[in-house]
Amino acid sequence: MSTPPTTPTPPIALGDNIFALPGIKKPRKAGKEKWSDAIMARGYSTLPSILFWGQGRLDLAPDEFNVLLQLISHWWTADQDPHPAKKTIAARMGKSERMVQRHLTSLENKGFIRREKRFKLHQGQDSNGYVLDGLLAKLEEIAPEFAKTADQNKRRRAKVEAKQA
Repeated sequence: MSTPPTTPTPPIALGDNIFALPGIKKPRKAGKEKWSDAIMARGYSTLPSILFWGQGRLDLAPDEFNVLLQLISHWWTADQDPHPAKKTIAARMGKSERMVQRHLTSLENKGFIRREKRFKLHQGQDSNGYVLDGLLAKLEEIAPEFAKTADQNKRRRAKVEAKQA
């Protein structure tokens, strides 16, 4: 008994020259795939993975790392330095303002950040601005090592995959 020939299911038009192939799901944006709309509605920060991978190499203590993440969460545009108040960072971390001040000083001494005083017109000093150029330079410095390791791992995997028994 023979099976009748099947006609392939035609692609479904999604828009101008865009078609969904049957049985293949349309990829969703990673953030929306992992996080709910309610979570994403409050915003998000873009963080390079190398910042996480290089934490130990950069000699960043956990609380220093957390302070950096707090600063980055306020860095909305490349041309405007973040300027959260120490009080805000302290409240979010469950630490004292003095402890946050110590971590900021440490980050500055290690060359990750540079503080810039900010002033309100006729009202005195405002929260400091934090220039993150040092952090960027340090990440640029270690990036080639991570790229080299990734390339070496890719070549090793290719050799293993090519071996036949």
